Amino acid sequence: MRFLTGAGVALDPWGERLLRRWAALVATRAEHTATRAFFTRRADDWEGRFAYQAPAYESAVARMRLRPGGLALDLGCGTGRAMPALRAQVGQTGRVLGIDVTPAMLTSAARHGRTRHGRLLAADCNRLPLPRRSVGGIFSAGLLDHLPRPRTTLLEWARVSTPYAVLLLFHPSGRAERAARHLRPLDPDDLLAEHNLRPALESTGWHLAEYEDAAGHFLARAERERRD
Repeated sequence: MRFLTGAGVALDPWGERLLRRWAALVATRAEHTATRAFFTRRADDWEGRFAYQAPAYESAVARMRLRPGGLALDLGCGTGRAMPALRAQVGQTGRVLGIDVTPAMLTSAARHGRTRHGRLLAADCNRLPLPRRSVGGIFSAGLLDHLPRPRTTLLEWARVSTPYAVLLLFHPSGRAERAARHLRPLDPDDLLAEHNLRPALESTGWHLAEYEDAAGHFLARAERERRD
């Protein structure tokens, strides 16, 4: 594919790369705008609607088995329901960051006291403002399979993770339950299906250690592979 100028003249390779990067940036901003619009409208009552899921989040975080003193992320944190459990694992010497692209959700998280357990940060999970090898654990609920370039996302998460860091992907309902709720069959191309998720993780520096797609929850626990 080659991009053309208004006069119909093909751009040089550098110009093509620049235009592709610009197009990707526009697409990303459009995606963020849509995501923020969707969750901003729901931010005020999100906690109340899903407060009953708190025990499921606590049980899921417990499966991470993080060491005290490290940095743990709640990516796509919403109102930060996983943050208290993450704080309990890393202890007072550790740090917890709740990261979300929607400021209204972070405002709701602060209103519900999540800042007692860690800091809240508005950021893109594909471009984390963190140095390499700084994160010991990543918790993410209902996020990865909704992103347009999950492999790029997993590479970014691997970049910021220490060797043997833990990644826990979670949803408080299983894939079949969610498909039935939306009156559709299970999709064989679903990223979270084990035959798709395992190679996606392993090609981006993660090892899938545990996989559960149960009636009451979805959980995948991966560990960062040491490649360098």
